[in-house]
Amino acid sequence: MTPTKRAFDLLCVLVLGLILLPVFILVAIWIAVQDGRPILYRSERMRTPTQAFDLLKFRTMTVADADRGVSGGDKSSRVTRVGAKLRRLRLDEIPQLWNVLVGDISFVGPRPPLREYVERFPDLYAEVLKSRPGITGLASVKFHRREGALLAACNTPAETDEVYARRCVPRKAQLDLIYQRNRSICFDAILMIKTVF
Repeated sequence: MTPTKRAFDLLCVLVLGLILLPVFILVAIWIAVQDGRPILYRSERMRTPTQAFDLLKFRTMTVADADRGVSGGDKSSRVTRVGAKLRRLRLDEIPQLWNVLVGDISFVGPRPPLREYVERFPDLYAEVLKSRPGITGLASVKFHRREGALLAACNTPAETDEVYARRCVPRKAQLDLIYQRNRSICFDAILMIKTVF
């Protein structure tokens, strides 16, 4: 990550952190009252092919000890009423401001992958993860709805995994590599605006 991109991230964290602090507090109280604890969900993700970190989100599903893999239709029954609203508005992503602040991720880059997919597709992710992962990115803007539709149709964890690995991973990687070749602060700002709207 270039010093300019890091400075841009820190400036955005400062501004958005101040703006979103009341929203963060209200959402945390809402989850605590409606769904109980934990309020935050931690998911191991990969920053590089060998470095993992805990990605933070507001919890949107009921807790399951054996939970693993990406979210598909097989997990839809676990999404809470509050969680569905947070996901629709993308408010579940607010805690990731902390991940940006400490340098785990950037605002814009490939979505940080789960370890199991990095290990299954090492050559692909060796290229993709040359960019610092981000809260949003070209793949998030261009493929998010399609990915959601593909995974929502899955009824079992095995089916979700198969569809994600075969149909989502290659397409997202293709878009992530296009971003990598064209990245700039200006492009980052455009993708951030498109994510919001």
